[in-house]
Amino acid sequence: MDTALDPRALSKLRWRCRRGLLENDLFIERFFRRHEAALTVRQAQALEALMALPDNDLLDLLLSRKQPEGELDRADVRTVLAMMRTPV
Repeated sequence: MDTALDPRALSKLRWRCRRGLLENDLFIERFFRRHEAALTVRQAQALEALMALPDNDLLDLLLSRKQPEGELDRADVRTVLAMMRTPV
């Protein structure tokens, strides 16, 4: 699970991460610019779980207005959120 994501899976993940809110897209683009070369399968799975959220719920998490709850309250999701929240 901590193996590097292959280029095809990375491409699919980037496509899946496209959002309707510009604010979310800005967080996501910055995340990929910084971390795509070293992204692991586990991190990709956590990112997929976040992408299943509605745009406004995702933005609340990215802006730290809320914390992950329920099935999203797990270490890998929290790690990816921290990576996404880190400013330039």
